[in-house]
Amino acid sequence: MIIMKSHFALPLIFILGFGFYFAYAHKTITVEQYDIEVGWKEEPPLVGIQNAITFEFSQDEGNGVTTPVTNSFRDLEATVKSGSLTKTLEVLSDAKPGNYYTKIIPTKTGSLIIELKGTLNGVPVNQEIQIEDVESTDVLAFPLSGSSSGQDVSALKNAMSSLQRDVTEIKSKIGNVAGGDDIDLSKAYDFGVFGLALGTAGVILAVFAMVKRK
Repeated sequence: MIIMKSHFALPLIFILGFGFYFAYAHKTITVEQYDIEVGWKEEPPLVGIQNAITFEFSQDEGNGVTTPVTNSFRDLEATVKSGSLTKTLEVLSDAKPGNYYTKIIPTKTGSLIIELKGTLNGVPVNQEIQIEDVESTDVLAFPLSGSSSGQDVSALKNAMSSLQRDVTEIKSKIGNVAGGDDIDLSKAYDFGVFGLALGTAGVILAVFAMVKRK
């Protein structure tokens, strides 16, 4: 008999003594006398961040007593599925008896399914277990990259508006002194254009810096 359970221990915080214990959603299947719990080591799982899928095998001895199952993957194979794509997992033994893990870097958001096939101490196992969905790093990111980009664009727009105001102001001043005999208008205009060129170069450099940072 095979039974599947979902442990939605929610992201609740349990206080044990002076410590904190974080419990998350893992799923457990029961195959005959064996319980197999599967889930992420770090939750929520995020795109591009190395994580691990953990397995815990225990045997029901009766009267509420369970014991860890060693060498669980001797005749058992674990595969991860994403849509039509599959990959055989390299499962390693954890220091804690009955516990195992496999390292993985999720590359897209959405659900992953763990498939277990083979035998566990002679008991046939052929199960698919959907673990918690992979999420975007935006769940924990701060500040968001999009917000930063918006601020950069706004700053560049303000700089361009300032340059346009400077051009208008220079033209206005040159017009006001056009009747004077002691002022070299061409030199004044050249200095004005030179100053604006430096400002424009600064804006261009800011654009390049922003693009490179992304």
